[in-house]
Amino acid sequence: MGKPLIYEIIEKPATSCIIGLLSAIWFYIQKKGIGYPQVGLSYETVMEGQYWRIITSAFSHISVLHLVFNVSALWSLGVVEQLQHMGLGVKFYLHYTLVLVILSGLLVIGMYHVLIQRCKIEYFRRVTAVGYSCVVFGWMTILCVKQPSSKLDLFGFLSLPISFAPFESLIFTSIIVPQASFLGHLSGIIVGYAIGWGLIHGMNDYWAISILGWTILIFIHSLKKSGAIDISFLEIEPVTDPSLPTVGFLASGNGRTTQMSNLAVVAADIV
Repeated sequence: MGKPLIYEIIEKPATSCIIGLLSAIWFYIQKKGIGYPQVGLSYETVMEGQYWRIITSAFSHISVLHLVFNVSALWSLGVVEQLQHMGLGVKFYLHYTLVLVILSGLLVIGMYHVLIQRCKIEYFRRVTAVGYSCVVFGWMTILCVKQPSSKLDLFGFLSLPISFAPFESLIFTSIIVPQASFLGHLSGIIVGYAIGWGLIHGMNDYWAISILGWTILIFIHSLKKSGAIDISFLEIEPVTDPSLPTVGFLASGNGRTTQMSNLAVVAADIV
């Protein structure tokens, strides 16, 4: 008999938390009726400055089958957290999950750019991708390099040799989920090989916290700039004293009027 579930959760704390987060986001998306246009990653939206989509697209799933595949594979790949003796472990898992989310998203946009601008394939201008698959495929690839004798269990009954799992899964998902992003999965594999072969290395707590901090700042700034969500509470309105002399250009209206005018311009641009 296998280990009780609670022991496996304790042995895979980061994986368990991520699976819980993905499931909670999926439930929220279903409850609110959110679709691909609201959270997905596409070339046009990113070129408009909606950089937040690189993050939201990675953690969002619309199809329950897509979610089940990713969660099943991710649970099996959680063995990385138990391989600290091989230089892996929980910290390695968290550090390079962050790298996979960001770099695979940027690589997808880079691929779209080449296909649109160089190859003149306009189809990829509006393709919208969602899902955690890029990270899942990245970890498949890293484990393939670091521990080629491992196996990947899918859905509790399908077991694949990890050395072939990235490309077998790429074909498998293309068959069972036809709308799955081939380029998104491929980008995860490419970044995974770069990490596994040591081309991307040196991540530690300092770099992880720095990258996470910048990611959060860019995420919030791009959300605010694109007007995708109302975060006006982040506005810092100037406090002026009418009894003090003013120097320089005087804007018409007070700070709140100016703020509302700017919001109107953004809304007009979006429409």
